Amino acid sequence: ACGESDEEKAQNKVCDARADIGKQVDELKSLTPATVTTDAVTQNLDAIKADLEDISDAQSDLSDDRRSEVEAATNEFTSTVKNVASDLGTTSLSGSDAKARVVTGRQQLEASYKKAFAPLDCS
Repeated sequence: ACGESDEEKAQNKVCDARADIGKQVDELKSLTPATVTTDAVTQNLDAIKADLEDISDAQSDLSDDRRSEVEAATNEFTSTVKNVASDLGTTSLSGSDAKARVVTGRQQLEASYKKAFAPLDCS
């Protein structure tokens, strides 16, 4: 039987989404108070949410151990994304206070991403 098993496909989907989340977090990290816009932040957060949905969709095809590992990482990171999105969503990005909240939010996302997804082996 040629091709990938459902588990291999799910694993690839998880790893692709994990990589894209890292890219989105890096893009958010690169925003400065001078360059940050509501659209930019929203685009990155929406992409992260889509990646988290992809991971969630793939979980059922993973082995039990891998599924537990991925679920824990996803749950932890999703909580941070929701908090940051909620905080930023209630603020217009004008003024130094709002821009400072973006800096704090992206730092939280970066730390949460590293803690949640760094242990996931995708090599």
